[in-house]
Amino acid sequence: MQKIGNFSFAFLVGGILSTWPTTAGAEESFLLREAFPAGYVYHVSTRVELSGSLSMPPDKNQTVTGTSAIDYDERVLDAATGAQVPKTVRIYRRIDFQRTMGDRQQDSTIRPQVRRLVVLRHKNAEVPFSPDGPLTLREIDLVRIDVFTPALAGLLPDKSVTLGDRWTASVPAVQELTDMERIDKGQVDCRLEQVTLLAKRRHARVAFSGTVRGTNEDGPNEQQLDGYFFFDLESNHLSYLSLHGISSVLDKEGKVLGSVEGRFVLSRQAHAQVPDLTEEALKGVTLEPNADNTLLLYDNTELGIRFLYPRRWHVASAQGNQVALDEPKGSGLLLTVEPAERVPAGAQFLSESREFFLKQKGKVLRVDEPRRVQASPRELDHFALDVEVAGQRALMDYYVIRQAAGGATLAGRLQPTDLPALQKDVENIARSAVVETPVHPQK
Repeated sequence: MQKIGNFSFAFLVGGILSTWPTTAGAEESFLLREAFPAGYVYHVSTRVELSGSLSMPPDKNQTVTGTSAIDYDERVLDAATGAQVPKTVRIYRRIDFQRTMGDRQQDSTIRPQVRRLVVLRHKNAEVPFSPDGPLTLREIDLVRIDVFTPALAGLLPDKSVTLGDRWTASVPAVQELTDMERIDKGQVDCRLEQVTLLAKRRHARVAFSGTVRGTNEDGPNEQQLDGYFFFDLESNHLSYLSLHGISSVLDKEGKVLGSVEGRFVLSRQAHAQVPDLTEEALKGVTLEPNADNTLLLYDNTELGIRFLYPRRWHVASAQGNQVALDEPKGSGLLLTVEPAERVPAGAQFLSESREFFLKQKGKVLRVDEPRRVQASPRELDHFALDVEVAGQRALMDYYVIRQAAGGATLAGRLQPTDLPALQKDVENIARSAVVETPVHPQK
């Protein structure tokens, strides 16, 4: 399923290739099944167009339009276990998203240097990393909202079928088309309509339609799906899918707040010959996730700061000249970007920090004095305070960053649990930080 902005669903171009002569007898049976062995390579191309409006407070409708164009080659790394392909490697040849909401326009893509990705499939979601460099959260989202084509095998019947036979699409396949986290009601039904010749190859044409209600990341949602796909009976793969959909955002009572209508077309070529995805080309490439290749890139050009951080941390907010990060077990970090002349010395920052805790009637149990941990041109000083406030103990971990274009202070409040690993996280974030001239400097 494709999603542009905050509205999710997959859509499609209808009417193309829809009237072809049947070449099968009424009693001839067909096994529509695609295998995904390790080493299987295929090419995928998708196009999306959508438009609609949403009710936004206060009582104001906003027009939503969007398009996307995606082309990539993909190789199965680990053979399917049951109904799921656990890992693939893909190379994007093109990935462009455009969205307009009201008078705001947003374009998104994946940077060329990290368009080779390993995609892990976990609980019906794609978790990508690039062996060539860190990804941003936005780039990860672009992969996540795209259709993972092996999951569409759930549109196929689990036994041989004849013309006119019907079956119900699997829940994971419908979730893939709708990007729903949970489906509470409804189903999508499929029907083998005909077998026809396309480019001198026999194809089964299957129509599908249905309405489902459930929950996506925006809350309650209803989606109406109507489309068809072709299954190539010569190469045994789903080769083309066309879908028209209407995605409606609902309130808690089930009232429609707004709807977006879209069209989605997917085409696939099986057993593609892709030099970049051969065994030889992938030799020496790290295809397993580790602490380095799963780092995330935060790049705020308006503030003039970028840094790397582990995936267990997330950026909670970016306001004014500050960026806040949180960690699931209660630790937090605040990075404050400053002009060069306002970056404090380590001793000054230590004095201010200690005074702050004393005013809060806290106890400073131990002090690690300031020390230089990284030299010019990216100077980095560190100190720490072991404190107790309101009966709760924490390590306050501090860094002062000083570079040619400016600097920053970093203050981390770390819980005692897993403390050495948390300290290493904060140190690596500080060491990776690069301060540049902001696009829109703070006043």
